[in-house]
Amino acid sequence: MDHQVSLPTSSTTGLSFKVHRRQPELITPAKPTPRELKPLSDIDDQQGLRFQIPVIFFYRPNLTTDLDPVQVIKKALAEALVYYYPLAGRLRELSNRKLAVDCTGEGVLFIEAEANVALAELEEADALLPPFPCLEELLFDVEGSTDVINTPLLLFQVTRLKCRGFIFALRCNHTMIDAAGLSLFLKSLCELACGLHAPSVPPVWDRHLLTVSASEARVTHTHREYDDQVEINAVAAREPLVSRSFFFRVEEISAIRGLLRHDLRNTSFEALSSFLWRCRTIALNPDPNTEMRLTCIINSRSKLSNPPLSPGYYGNVFVIPPAIARARDLMDKPLEFALRLIQETKSSVTEDYVRSVTALMATRGRPMFVLAGNYLISDLRHFDLGEVDFGPWGKPVYGGTAKAGITGFPGVSFYVPFENKKGETGTVVAISLPLRAMERFVTELHGVVNVFKR
Repeated sequence: MDHQVSLPTSSTTGLSFKVHRRQPELITPAKPTPRELKPLSDIDDQQGLRFQIPVIFFYRPNLTTDLDPVQVIKKALAEALVYYYPLAGRLRELSNRKLAVDCTGEGVLFIEAEANVALAELEEADALLPPFPCLEELLFDVEGSTDVINTPLLLFQVTRLKCRGFIFALRCNHTMIDAAGLSLFLKSLCELACGLHAPSVPPVWDRHLLTVSASEARVTHTHREYDDQVEINAVAAREPLVSRSFFFRVEEISAIRGLLRHDLRNTSFEALSSFLWRCRTIALNPDPNTEMRLTCIINSRSKLSNPPLSPGYYGNVFVIPPAIARARDLMDKPLEFALRLIQETKSSVTEDYVRSVTALMATRGRPMFVLAGNYLISDLRHFDLGEVDFGPWGKPVYGGTAKAGITGFPGVSFYVPFENKKGETGTVVAISLPLRAMERFVTELHGVVNVFKR
């Protein structure tokens, strides 16, 4: 199948290229695997994780090797699925909306493709940062594959480039795996591709450790993240959305910290998140009394000690407590106000908090998190997605999420580490907003920092 792709002009010349895809195939485990039904945890199967998330990696050519990245990755994938065999199964929904994976060994979807474009051309056209204008061609949506239930849990596409570089893209069912788990799976995949006979960290299922029976469930905390839903502003929902990437170097983070008291201790996550929350609120221009939320996606593995989780646990182990404030306060008060709310929200997460979330899911029908007025931030800078190395081609030029937002909800940003063409390192943040709000957001941002934007 040949497909013409036209990229929007982002430099003095436009760029177009063709992608040729072969028919999708199923990659099955290289050896027989157990046939069993394995329930997911109560963190895994909440409504807010029932979607697919795309990730993409771009690799430079290595002209000294004759290895084919398609064959290297396909072989390693079949071997990895022996250890991660639940990922080769299919999800089923049981009573009380409980999800379980039927370990059928049917396999994961894989697409082999070629594109008549060089990585340098993509780089010159600023097409190596989200939102990728060609994403639908580099990670093809196989018909019927986007459902959560009864479909393959992973979709891969490897696209060879004419320069002998390649693009590795995947889409995963979030109920099965979080960012830390995906990083672990990709590390195993790379180890097998590079000749190891088994993953250095054996994967562990153990989902029962984050599961509780309804009769024993005790909700011990107030979980505002799962408040009863209210309607999203209908006017804003109808406006066309635009997405852009912004690049924050150390210099930009320092400029943001210049808005804070010098003796106020803070992390780069706290400083950047408070700044983006405030700028985004100003850009959306809500009623001053509107309740606004900044939801921190907090990896909770280190919080659990009774019992602790194995290093090989690859399920979802995060909670999403919200910082909440009126729009007026976010817009009018010093940045310290938003930052302290975020710090308090982060510090509220304990082992008991995590256990309380599992109890809530078991007793309240696995609800969706609040969408109205919400901005979710997931920090991927500590999960080694930029270290996904299949051997001769080295580390990716870009490795991380493929776009802002998640299915049905654009208000999600991911922090992804990146090194630009000048060799400067920093954090890429993709943001999706209504068109007029994006214009105001850029103006607000540039009043403080001069960030790269697309």
